[in-house]
Amino acid sequence: MCHGNSKADRRSDHRDTDWERAVRLPIDGILDLHAFAPGDVRHLVPDYLDECRRLGIHQVRIIHGKGNGSLRRTVHAILERTASVHAYRIADLDAGSWGATLVELKRAL
Repeated sequence: MCHGNSKADRRSDHRDTDWERAVRLPIDGILDLHAFAPGDVRHLVPDYLDECRRLGIHQVRIIHGKGNGSLRRTVHAILERTASVHAYRIADLDAGSWGATLVELKRAL
């Protein structure tokens, strides 16, 4: 099969690239964002929380790192608008301090 330069071919190639980039994550209540591009976070965090909740995991730790705080602010903004989040807070010293956020998810009815 020959790949051309048509718009449809470029869209197809983009989808193939997305599929190849897909990462399987263990759903264990700990989400380490270090391995992800910042642009992936806005979809990754809510999807991960939904899957945790579906599996009965209601306490989640999101590791965003300390850095300049940009990723932490992004994560907190996502948590603010995620209906399944009951509460969240910066982790204690033994759980990552300000490099991680602890999330409590609402129980399913």
